[in-house]
Amino acid sequence: MRVWRSLEELRGDGPARAVVTVGNFDGVHRGHRAVLDRVRAEAETRGAEARAVTFEPHPLHVLRPDVAPPLVTGPTQRVELLGTTGLDGLLVQRFDLQLAAQSPEQWVRETLVEGLGAVCVVIGVDVRFGHRNAGDLATLRELGQRHGFDVVALEDVAGPAGRRWSSSWVRTCLAEGGVREAADVLGRLHRLDGVVVHGDHRGRELGYPTANLSPEPGATEGLVPADGVYAGWLTVEPDSDDAPGERLPTAVSIGTNPQFDGTQRRVEAYVLDRGPDGFDLYGRAVRVELVERLRPTVRFESVTALTDQMALDVDRTRELLAARPATGANPAGR
Repeated sequence: MRVWRSLEELRGDGPARAVVTVGNFDGVHRGHRAVLDRVRAEAETRGAEARAVTFEPHPLHVLRPDVAPPLVTGPTQRVELLGTTGLDGLLVQRFDLQLAAQSPEQWVRETLVEGLGAVCVVIGVDVRFGHRNAGDLATLRELGQRHGFDVVALEDVAGPAGRRWSSSWVRTCLAEGGVREAADVLGRLHRLDGVVVHGDHRGRELGYPTANLSPEPGATEGLVPADGVYAGWLTVEPDSDDAPGERLPTAVSIGTNPQFDGTQRRVEAYVLDRGPDGFDLYGRAVRVELVERLRPTVRFESVTALTDQMALDVDRTRELLAARPATGANPAGR
């Protein structure tokens, strides 16, 4: 998938005919994938490319930061996930006040028609675009007639019991620690991507050395779920000397470490059966995929009680992951 970061970069690739869709695609969940499947099908029928437009940052983070939602996926994750959908090209359009001020007609003409070469636009029936969201489905159809592209309008894609697949549904699941439920909506395991940094080294002292993701704002991509202990998988980026790309069974602690009066929220991952010293991941980029929440984070009566529970957490993690082996198949079963 080709990725363009501006219209100028896109136009440098020359003219094309494309079926295009537009969205924020936060999470790249099952609903998004259904829309993108339709884009690919329309593109194949028309002998055109399948392309999409997304925005960075999220428009609400620019226009209404007070009500902007936390994002399920970071910008790098989102592009990577969109690259698995079969798209031929993706325009990541910088969203700022200048773009927000464009009229519906200007944005469609400059971005969809002159930029992406749209011969068909696949969109949800509730689409809004342009200055003050003045453009809607009727506007888009009128502009399609004027500029020579078709419009395919899709109803919401529903999941179980008719509930619409949505990023807000994923956020609700994660806020409650429901990573298994979130995976059902996403069609994959929810993940956190970051760089391993030094922590307090208490895990090593307790016999469970952990890889700590950087707690600095923006350093870790992916929405961190509710505090708790989780079973999951850790994957080290390919330049690591230790099994590049291998998914390693992992118990993950998320929280402030109340046993030791911690105040900073952290993500700490213990790779099972790595011994008291673990292995050196400092400075390494890793991916942590969350399978299931085992329990909330609590303060125990003693450190001994904590380590006893940690041993049980490790055993439970091993059992859960043995039942859901890390294979090339989609872990969420799609």
